[in-house]
Amino acid sequence: MLKSLLFIFFLLSSSIFNLYSQEKFIQNDFLYQEIKLKAQEYKDDINFYKAQYYFTKKNWDSTLVYSGRQLESNRNLALKDYCYYFRGFGFREKKLFPEAVKDFKKVSRKFTFYCKIQINLGEIALEQNKFKDALYYFHSAEKSENDNCNFKKSTAIHNIGLCYLHIDQFDKAEAYLFKASELQELEKDTLLLIGSYMDIANLYYNQFKDSQAIPYFEKAYKLATKVKSFELKQNATLNMAIVEENRKEFQKALLYRKEYESWRDSLRNQNKVWAVADLEKKFTVKQKQKEIDVLEAENRLKNSERNLFLTVSVFLLFLFGAGIYFYREKSRSNKIILIQKNELKELNNTKDKLFSIVSHDLRSSVNALKRSNSKLSENLENRNFSELDVLLTKNTAITNDAYNLLDNLLNWAILQTAQTYFYIESLHLHSIVEQVQYNFKALLLDKEISFENNVDEEVYILADLDSLKIIIRNLLDNAIKFTPPKGKISFCANTEIEEDFCYIIIEDSGIGISPSLQKEILEESFLLSKKRTDDTKGTGLGMQLCKNLISKNEGRLKIESAENQGTKFIIILPKSKKDG
Repeated sequence: MLKSLLFIFFLLSSSIFNLYSQEKFIQNDFLYQEIKLKAQEYKDDINFYKAQYYFTKKNWDSTLVYSGRQLESNRNLALKDYCYYFRGFGFREKKLFPEAVKDFKKVSRKFTFYCKIQINLGEIALEQNKFKDALYYFHSAEKSENDNCNFKKSTAIHNIGLCYLHIDQFDKAEAYLFKASELQELEKDTLLLIGSYMDIANLYYNQFKDSQAIPYFEKAYKLATKVKSFELKQNATLNMAIVEENRKEFQKALLYRKEYESWRDSLRNQNKVWAVADLEKKFTVKQKQKEIDVLEAENRLKNSERNLFLTVSVFLLFLFGAGIYFYREKSRSNKIILIQKNELKELNNTKDKLFSIVSHDLRSSVNALKRSNSKLSENLENRNFSELDVLLTKNTAITNDAYNLLDNLLNWAILQTAQTYFYIESLHLHSIVEQVQYNFKALLLDKEISFENNVDEEVYILADLDSLKIIIRNLLDNAIKFTPPKGKISFCANTEIEEDFCYIIIEDSGIGISPSLQKEILEESFLLSKKRTDDTKGTGLGMQLCKNLISKNEGRLKIESAENQGTKFIIILPKSKKDG
């Protein structure tokens, strides 16, 4: 049963890789050159000239409009096949396959580049799972001796093998797939070769020939590591994970699964960028569609007397169908909208709470600074220099608190909008603690707090450098804030508790944290910290930021504390191989 499921997955995934259009324009493409010559020869046919221009620019909507106008004018029969080819290719690129097939079949067999018609019809049939039709067209293209077609025969041969694989004619599938892979090796076409190796593996797996299938999965995986396609890397890695699971090599399978997850995450990030581009493209298509609708309306008016009854009938049927469709869509959309409404309400509540807290703290800091500056001016006039030093120190503390709040707010906002870029690397922990401690040296001296960096210099961890500095900075800032004068703060690291993780311990001799507040801090929804002394309070935003960044570094956070007995914050992060 597992082997059957494995085959189905491989067959579906690998088929995707081989449905590439062969109509990629290049400067030495004979069809491209011929189109340019025809445009110069019949430059008075303005609709054809525009149609070929937009065709070469891959603007399919405008191509359809002007090639349709040229066909309606019926001015020059020598351009008829080119216009039908433009329309067929344009419809295919827009995934309107029935319309594409209809126009491709209107191209006469006398067309110089008729083999390209066969290739396109074969690929459309393959995408629609009409494998016998696809075989007919690909075989015809394979036998073509027309050098003007300029297409890769290895792709046509591979697609023939893929069709035979789908209809369970394994002997023929094997012959064609191997022939295609040999040509692709000569052509050094790595992307298509990966797909060929997967399809060959599928062929053997479907016949329960595991020993013959596995080497091709391994070949596909090794090649996939050398290409930039996240989708190929992801599928090849997942294939190897399932193969190792079948062979009971669970440790190897786990490594492949982890690698698969990393490629899948990379693909998702890439797909987000593509999704935005796709939305922009859809908007442009809609605008062009409006132009097409206007042109179609003009044509209907010209033939209104002859086609009035037919037009009205079709329109009524369309309204009836659209009414049913939109009714169903509206019911489904209402459910989705209700879910999204509840989610949005939660997000807005969190946002409002955050803005309220931050604005209150900022206003308090600014008011305190304003009052302190007034006193500063008075003491300056009275030349009370001893009081000036106290006020300047207080102003510095207020400014630092406001700066830290704004810095945490900025980092939190960047994290929420997924704009951060994480680069996990091996980091020397002792040096990083020293760097962060240096920035707080003045505050430590001001409160006469002793600081000890007891991290072993041989400890290395796996984390993102910038996010680790933010975590340590916030926790050290909290330790200083809640530790009384002449207190003590220390950093140490323990690599013996867990084999793969390092325990980073930040300990202070401060006021401590109650069990209930510890539980609240570790909750996901924690945002507002409690007022813990008369002059130290905060938004809790820094702690929320720390938890999120620790999680993104694949770590955990623990708290050990009791009121008036100090606090231990424990950050658990993966160890680096450099850590002995």
